[in-house]
Amino acid sequence: MIQNHVNMKKFKYILLAAFATTLLLLNGSFMFIDPWQEKIDAGLLEKARRGEKVECLVIMQEQADVSAARNLRTKEQKGRFVFETLLTTARKSQRNVLQYLESQKIPHRSLYIVNAMFTKADLALLETLARMPEVAFIQGNPPGKVEEPISEHPERNLVSERGLNGIEWGIDMINADDVWSLGFTGQGVVIGGQDTGFEWDHPALKTKYRGWDDTTQTVTHDYNWHDAIHSISPLHNDSIILPENNPCGLDSPFPCDDHNHGTHTMGTMVGEDGDNLIGVAPGARWIACRNMERGYGSPFTYLECFQWFLAPTDLNDEHPDPSKAPHVINNSWYCPEEEGCNPANFAVLRNAITNLKLAGVVVVISAGNSGSGCGSVSAPPAMFDNSFSIGATRQNDTIAGFSSRGPVMVDGSMRLKPDVSAPGVGVRSSIRFGGYASFSGTSMAGPHVAGLVALLISAQPALSGQVETIENIIRETAVPKTTEQDCGTVDGDLVPNNTYGHGRVDAVAAVQLALIIDDVREKAGVSAQVFPNPFDGNLTIKIPSKSPMASIEIFDVTGRLLLKREITGEAMDLSLSHLAAGVYFYRINGSTGKLIKQN
Repeated sequence: MIQNHVNMKKFKYILLAAFATTLLLLNGSFMFIDPWQEKIDAGLLEKARRGEKVECLVIMQEQADVSAARNLRTKEQKGRFVFETLLTTARKSQRNVLQYLESQKIPHRSLYIVNAMFTKADLALLETLARMPEVAFIQGNPPGKVEEPISEHPERNLVSERGLNGIEWGIDMINADDVWSLGFTGQGVVIGGQDTGFEWDHPALKTKYRGWDDTTQTVTHDYNWHDAIHSISPLHNDSIILPENNPCGLDSPFPCDDHNHGTHTMGTMVGEDGDNLIGVAPGARWIACRNMERGYGSPFTYLECFQWFLAPTDLNDEHPDPSKAPHVINNSWYCPEEEGCNPANFAVLRNAITNLKLAGVVVVISAGNSGSGCGSVSAPPAMFDNSFSIGATRQNDTIAGFSSRGPVMVDGSMRLKPDVSAPGVGVRSSIRFGGYASFSGTSMAGPHVAGLVALLISAQPALSGQVETIENIIRETAVPKTTEQDCGTVDGDLVPNNTYGHGRVDAVAAVQLALIIDDVREKAGVSAQVFPNPFDGNLTIKIPSKSPMASIEIFDVTGRLLLKREITGEAMDLSLSHLAAGVYFYRINGSTGKLIKQN
């Protein structure tokens, strides 16, 4: 009898183990957790247990590997490969889940920019989905918000105090107008804006909109506009769609802004109307996606816009075409941990950015307005290693007090942020109803850099799709800026640092470096060391043994060749004491870099 009793206990234990993998101590007693529950965000599961119907993202096990896009040469090739690979993977792996949702008539939206689906679920549906082997994890869809600018007094159709020659101070500060004088204004480049919406027919924006045909005076919004707002944000206290509380409504068929923020950012990128010279790249065209409803979005609305930028669609959200993707996207929004973005769901937004960059699209992100303390770059998407994050500077060319600083602590990486900085205080640009206003924030700094990307590509079209090269050019040519503030293990008197990044961007220096690159695509060259940098009079050049014969060329910031010398042996000293103090560029068999000569 005793032996049989022991066997029965073993049998019960084995039976329980078959249905549970986790044993928790809850309120003094043990509670078994089914495996399917471990695939659901704990906060989401708790809400569903209380009877709530929750918005969620269903993340699939299989995530496409599109890293091979690095081996493709053109932006068009990269974009087509990434789009087709992601779409094929999503269609194959989502089949069973989609069939179930459709059979139950459960509203849902499929994503392929990351392999996931969006739906609203009760506890029963969460369990059903989590039990499917192809589902990896189910996470919430927490609301996020725009990086609210610090407003000054709006002015409608008035001209504010400008920089030199009537040009807004930020344009003058980064020398964008000097690039215009070289004939490069962003022509042939498309900028994407993901924001609160855009007033497309604003006088400073209308003729820059890709959907506008100035010859026929007609407009088409297919492939040029997408609205990812399909419902009112739960962060608002209203639920009725009325013009007074929701002026753009839902699924707007034309670009509309319910906040001012998006229209302002686009003006800084491309805006121009008579004396209103507000845009860094007035020769570029723009397309846009609305990802926030009166300033509030969510991971799903951000992902839907990222997906649309990868392959824009018509107004019916059909016939995606990656050849119509923009060259660069500006993003001035964030999702802090207190609003639901946490280490458990960081990877989804990060993967979307990775896939866009592999498709040849530069992704510019505002660093955030949580400064001036160290470690204040702490939320997606600015915190990611693959985000090109931008801090904000003032008119005296020093960092803004509100500009977020690195290092990134929230994920334990301690990575340096921001990447670079740009003008972001008292930036005058377009707002709704044809007006103009001055705002402050890193949201105003990011558009300066997105505009700079357009200038670079218009000057050197071969840069199109070469994301890492573009980012490196901007970093290398930034004006070095130091600070007394030491953040993390990086001293403020070093460059880069966690306050300014690599420095404040310089458009003319960046364009001049781009112009001297014979082939910006990755090609075999000589891996050289050039030091010291900054230098006083002499440089040392080292190249690997058995390298092909090489020469070094030195250029000034206008691209004028100042010196050319054959490199003899594995090391050579070069005297440049005759050069004045300033910024110079070198080229060695396709390798390029920036040199700074000290006084």
